Amino acid sequence: MDKNTFALTPPMGWNSYDYYDTTVTEEDVKKNADFMAKHMKSSGWEYIVVDIEWYAYNVGSMRDKYQYIPFEKVAMDEYSRLLPCPDRFPSAVDGNGFKPLADYVHSLGLKFGIHIMRGIPRAAAHMHTKVKGTSVTANEIADPSSICFWNPDMYGVIPNHPASQEYYNSLFELYAEWGIDFIKCDDICRMDMPSAKQEIVMLHEAIKHCNRPMVLSLSPGPAKLEEAWHYERYANMWRITDDFWDHWPLLLNMFERCEHWQNHVSTGCYPDCDMIPVGSLAKGFNDERMTNFTKDEQITMMTLWSIFRSPMMLGTELTTLDSWTLELLTNKNVMHLLSGSHGAKQLMRDDKQAVWHSEDIEENVTYLAIFNFEGEREIELNTEWLNLDSSIATELTELWMNEVLTLEPNFSGVAITVPFHGAKLYKVRQK
Repeated sequence: MDKNTFALTPPMGWNSYDYYDTTVTEEDVKKNADFMAKHMKSSGWEYIVVDIEWYAYNVGSMRDKYQYIPFEKVAMDEYSRLLPCPDRFPSAVDGNGFKPLADYVHSLGLKFGIHIMRGIPRAAAHMHTKVKGTSVTANEIADPSSICFWNPDMYGVIPNHPASQEYYNSLFELYAEWGIDFIKCDDICRMDMPSAKQEIVMLHEAIKHCNRPMVLSLSPGPAKLEEAWHYERYANMWRITDDFWDHWPLLLNMFERCEHWQNHVSTGCYPDCDMIPVGSLAKGFNDERMTNFTKDEQITMMTLWSIFRSPMMLGTELTTLDSWTLELLTNKNVMHLLSGSHGAKQLMRDDKQAVWHSEDIEENVTYLAIFNFEGEREIELNTEWLNLDSSIATELTELWMNEVLTLEPNFSGVAITVPFHGAKLYKVRQK
């Protein structure tokens, strides 16, 4: 199965992590799916993703001490495969797993995804539970030295043991039965453990084996630029940063990261700028708040993600979005860049500003994004950024404000006012 035939554009969706952390429930997922279907699907948003520890009991009960409670009880089947915790996902009882919830999401015209950790549950290794389709038990393929340093749930698998691939195959067979469309695999992208690079290949092979299209997303970052070929061959998206939150220095740093990865964006292969922290955040972290980003900083973030063509995953509680934020996220002229543009390049960047350029796939138009890192000021429009026939009049339509600027032939001296930490995104057409 060719991974590029089912991720033709950067995935867009909602992920439970930034708002709920480990505590998301079935009802939480449903209400966010309902909102997306009603208010956002027509603008391209389609994935609903349940993030980390959906299999764990008592999540959030010791949040003052642990994000992930060490060696807590987990739901697991006889073949060492984690199952949704029925305390939070009641439709998962009696071996149903995520199928009822996935069916509900699919009934809305959306797609359903889950987060997994690299490897095999430690509980399975300690209990010597079976690996489906083999005579091997979990302890025989678990590598006790391959441990995620921030989550206690899993051991990595021994890559050259034939039952390790069988274990991954059995996982994805189960996910295919559930109707999973998207897998976010964690503790793998930056290859902290020596087996991670091989386990990426094993995930890819397991998806092919289960014969169901599933987007494969790798976390956390930063991804290794020298491994770009590996990510592109075996995954659909890979994180180019560690967890991205609502702080300006992290957003400013993304311009450098996107510059490094700009030549590695292609159909089915997307360097991932991580979650979009807008709206209400961090309830599950005991720090519920509205985003720290100003409106202009949110426009900057959405402009960069759009022209770079990063996947877009929202971490907010969708049902509490205000009208301004919802309009920001459903601007179809901006969202068009994800599916309708290509060849994004950063033309320049210094301490004061950055400029990006891309081309439309079908129309004879280009896109120009101008970012301001300093106080509100006028930025001179450089004719070299446009790279057009200067003898022909040019029309620039700003896609956030829908303002039209017409440049006469052989224009000179045009200045654009860009807000502090803000951006202007232009669709450029010659008349």
